[in-house]
Amino acid sequence: MCVTAMVGSMVLTGCQHFHPEPLSAEDTASALESRSLADPGLKTFLEQNLGKDLDQWPLRQWDFERFTLAAFYFHPSLDVARAQWGVAQAAIVTAGGRPNPVVSITPEYNFNSPAGVSPWLPAVKVDLPIETAGKRGHRVTRAKELSESARLNIATTAWQVRSRLRLSLLEWSSAQQHEALLRQQLAVAEKIATQLEQRFRAGAISSFELASARIALAKVQVDLEDFRRRTTEALARVAEAIGVPARALAETSIKFDWNLASNAEPTSSEMRRDALHTRPDILAALAEYAASQSALQLELAKQYPDVQLGTGYQWDQGENKWALGVSMELPVLNRNEGPIAEAEARRTEAAARFEAIQAGALGQIDRANANYRSAEGNLATVEKLLAAQKKQQEAIAAQFKAGAADQLEQLNAQAELLAIEVLRLDTSARTMDALGQLEDAMQRPFDALSSIEQNPRMTSQNRNP
Repeated sequence: MCVTAMVGSMVLTGCQHFHPEPLSAEDTASALESRSLADPGLKTFLEQNLGKDLDQWPLRQWDFERFTLAAFYFHPSLDVARAQWGVAQAAIVTAGGRPNPVVSITPEYNFNSPAGVSPWLPAVKVDLPIETAGKRGHRVTRAKELSESARLNIATTAWQVRSRLRLSLLEWSSAQQHEALLRQQLAVAEKIATQLEQRFRAGAISSFELASARIALAKVQVDLEDFRRRTTEALARVAEAIGVPARALAETSIKFDWNLASNAEPTSSEMRRDALHTRPDILAALAEYAASQSALQLELAKQYPDVQLGTGYQWDQGENKWALGVSMELPVLNRNEGPIAEAEARRTEAAARFEAIQAGALGQIDRANANYRSAEGNLATVEKLLAAQKKQQEAIAAQFKAGAADQLEQLNAQAELLAIEVLRLDTSARTMDALGQLEDAMQRPFDALSSIEQNPRMTSQNRNP
C-alpha cells in the first residue's frame, strides 16, 4: 500500500491539468470588427520590418509594402498556418517520448497455508520497456522534417496573401482610374450629343446619327456607374485581403505604384533556377519526402522486436523472493511486411508529388513569362497608338484655332483619344498583373519569414485581437 501511495503521488504531481479556453462567435466577431490600421502592435511590427521608426501614427498614406506587412499581421490564413506548425512542433515532443515503466501489484492468497503463517503472498513487478534499432530516433527525425514542412507552409501562405493583396490593389487602382477617365468621356460625350442635337434641329444630320451619339452617351453613363461600384467592391476586397473590416480603410490614402520597370531580368536563367530550388512549396515537398524516408526507416526498424526487462519481488509466507525476466515478441509469423510496403509506397508517392510540384512551378514560370512578354508587346503597341492619336488630336486642335475645323471634329478627336487612354489603362493593368504572376511564380526567398513565424499579435507587448 505504501508503494502504491508513493507511485500515485508521483504520477499526480507530474500531471498537467486542463484549462478551458471557451470560444465565442460573438466575441470573435466583435474582435474582428474592432481591427484597425491604428493598432499600436501593428506600428511596432511595421517598424521592426521596415527598419525605421514611424514618426506619424496612424499612417495617412499606405503603399503596397506597408499593406503587405499589415496583411501579415492580421490575415487569419497565416494564423491557421502558424497553428499547424505549432501542432507539428508538438509532434516532435510526442515522437521523442520514451515508454514508461509498468508497475504491477499482484497479491495472492493461499487457502492451504499452515497455521500461524499469513496466507497472503504480496508481489510487486516492474517492467522496463527498451526500444531497439533506433526507433525513437527515426520518429523524432520524421517529426522534425514534418515540422519544417509546416514552417515552410507559412511562407507559401504568405505569398498567397501577398498575391491576393496585390491583385485587389490593382483592381481598386484600375477601377479608380477608369472612373476618372469615364468622367472625362462623359463630359465629352455630353458635348458631342449637344452639338448633334443642334445640327439635327437645323436639319443638318439624320436622326440615326443623333441616336448613335445618345447611345454612346448612355453607354458611358452605364460604364461610369459600373466602375463606381467596382471601385467600392475592390476597396472592400483590399480590406479582406489585409484582414480588417472595410471601414478601417475609410480615412486611408492608398498609393499603388504602377511602375512596370524591373530591377532584374525576370527571365534570367539564374532566377529561374533559384525558383526551382528555393520556392517554399518545393522545399516543403522536399521535407515531406525526407519525412517519408524516415517513416520507412522506422517501419524497417520495427522488424526488430523491443525488449521488456522485468524484475519483481514477492513475500512468500516469510520468504523474500526476487525475480528477473526478459521478454520480447517473436517475429516468426509477421515481420512487419505490410507497414514496410505501405511506407515504401508513401515514399514513392512523396517523390512523385515533389516532382509534380516542381514541374508545376516550372510550367507556372514559363506560362507567366510568356504572358508577361505578350502583355509587354501589347502595351508597346497601345503606347504607339496613343502617341499617334495625341498628335492627331493636337493637329485638329490647331486646325480648330485656325478655323479649319469645327468644334465637333475637335470633340470627336478628344473622344477617340480618351478611348485609347482607356485601352492603355486596361493593357497596363494586364501587364502589371502579368508581372505580379511572374513574381508569384518565381517566389524569391522570403526575407520576412522569420518575422511572421510567430503570431505578431500575441507578443507580450500587444495582446490585441
